[in-house]
Amino acid sequence: MTDFLFAVFISGNGSNLQAMINAVKEKKVSGKICCVLSNNEEAYGLIRAKKAGIPTEVINNDDFDNREDFDNEMIKVLAKYEPDLIVLAGFMRILSPLFVKVYNGKLLNIHPSLLPKYPGLNTHERVLESSDKVHGITIHFVDDSIDGGPICAQSSLKINTSSVVELEDQIHKLEHELYPKVINWFGEGLLKLSGDKVYFDGKELIIKGKDEN
Repeated sequence: MTDFLFAVFISGNGSNLQAMINAVKEKKVSGKICCVLSNNEEAYGLIRAKKAGIPTEVINNDDFDNREDFDNEMIKVLAKYEPDLIVLAGFMRILSPLFVKVYNGKLLNIHPSLLPKYPGLNTHERVLESSDKVHGITIHFVDDSIDGGPICAQSSLKINTSSVVELEDQIHKLEHELYPKVINWFGEGLLKLSGDKVYFDGKELIIKGKDEN
């Protein structure tokens, strides 16, 4: 698959989005960002998208009574862009089973920990509080669980700081390097989800998650 289309979901700063914009511009990703969607109209990532000439959509979740109605609206809006892949990049909403079913196998998320360790929020603080020696990131397909979908890739670093801010900056560098690579793997047809198994270049990819302390 070449020149595939992917949509990026954001809620805030959009630093990963910027890394993707740069990667597309540098032809490190053989695809195009067809739209950037946010639930927050003040997300700085929307400005990044507009500067790059990428269409933006804002759907405020507070305007809907429940997750399903919100997700239905997102599905409706996305239909006009026909994305081959949806990339979650700091999108602070839990997707409903309805949405996941519609885009099954076409949903990627990045999480700032070496899953299955530290799902959820405040991962950097939790890592430091646990005196872990290693920290990292996980990219995974999205399923109905919280940060529990089939893992595509991980990257790690040795912890050399007690500062949450410094550690977060280091983790961001890993994210900005790995996420565009994984997106490109999907776009080139190398990375696929079948059932609950991930395949890379036709072979089952098994990453159980790192658990170094």
